[in-house]
Amino acid sequence: MRLSRWFGAVLVVALLAGCAGRPEGVLIPTTERAAGTSRVDVLVATTRRPSEEPGILFSGERGKEPQVTEIAVSIPPDSKREVGQVQWPKKLPPNPEKEFATVSVTPLETAGATAWLKRTLPKSRRVLVFVHGFNNRYEDAVYRFAQIVHDSKADAAPVLFTWPSRGSVFAYNYDKESTNYSRDALEALLRRLAREPAVGEVTIMAHSMGSWLTVEALRQMAIRDGRVAPKIQNVILASPDLDVDVFSRQLAEIGPKRPSFTLFVSRDDRALSLSRRISGNVDRLGQVDPMAEPYRTEFEKAGIVVLDLTALKGNDQLNHGKFAESPEVVRLLGNRLIAGQTVTDSDVGFGERLGAVAFGAAQSVGSAASVAVSTPIAVFDPTTRRNYRDQVDRFGNSFGGTVVTAVGQ
Repeated sequence: MRLSRWFGAVLVVALLAGCAGRPEGVLIPTTERAAGTSRVDVLVATTRRPSEEPGILFSGERGKEPQVTEIAVSIPPDSKREVGQVQWPKKLPPNPEKEFATVSVTPLETAGATAWLKRTLPKSRRVLVFVHGFNNRYEDAVYRFAQIVHDSKADAAPVLFTWPSRGSVFAYNYDKESTNYSRDALEALLRRLAREPAVGEVTIMAHSMGSWLTVEALRQMAIRDGRVAPKIQNVILASPDLDVDVFSRQLAEIGPKRPSFTLFVSRDDRALSLSRRISGNVDRLGQVDPMAEPYRTEFEKAGIVVLDLTALKGNDQLNHGKFAESPEVVRLLGNRLIAGQTVTDSDVGFGERLGAVAFGAAQSVGSAASVAVSTPIAVFDPTTRRNYRDQVDRFGNSFGGTVVTAVGQ
């Protein structure tokens, strides 16, 4: 009875979070313009079934063949919106001065997709592939990814892979099977990107259940080809809805020649609490405490960087979308992670700056208690922890033993 009440409460929160009264058909292109708006062009590959409804484009059902579309999204001026927020239209046509709007929708064949890629690639020659999570409609994924690309100022050609999610909190098992249905298509997309001579490197960012799909596609690639394509250099898993035991096995099967992995975790993620309970009560990767054993040792052995967002508070009632809604995190995504840089670079790395903040607080107030307020993102990885330990050993006496670093005691 207690579990049923808890399950029902989480579902109510999820339903309320998704009931924004949005109009249907937001992907109908509009001709209206507004001064100061930004335009984000996204290449969208999908395994969804086409929809007959205008402005829906693709449903939550499974399509027979992958399809590709170029979609341009207009984003309101920065003075009219908050970083991290998708401002959905209240009615159609949207007001582009205050709301997201669809500018154009262009179905593409293979040749057209290749031309888009060559035209859109920046000087970095980097591609960013985003794989959304559970309970996402087609338009949800398009607008959210456009927001991430804009707010992070990602120096990459944005490619969205959207799989058949029914966009319902009651369709968890269907969505999970849809990720399995889409593994081959995602693997094929990644292989094509990696083989394109114009592409220099590929970063993959996956959210929630999309993390399962992403790691499975990489595992398949490694089994087929002997390794993951070398151009796929970085994988970012945000709130990964992934069984920790399964992830461990997937990593082993991918092998040692794998991309660099970065995880965003949050122990107060209510969506993953629900997933844990309906998945055999096994820890979900996105909800672990990276400083607790055995995770601390396993992450260190695997060389995986983990960013703990537990202390960050946002507008997401389920605490499941912090990676996209927090201004600090989306800027970190653009400044460091999507650019293929580690957050522990010894010169300008985010992890080292955390250390500087910690020591500064210790010097000024005799305690690092303020660190959690000024720097709510905790970074855990082997290099940063060793660097901090060396600094603590060197300066701990003069600080009176009061230093507590941002990555642990």
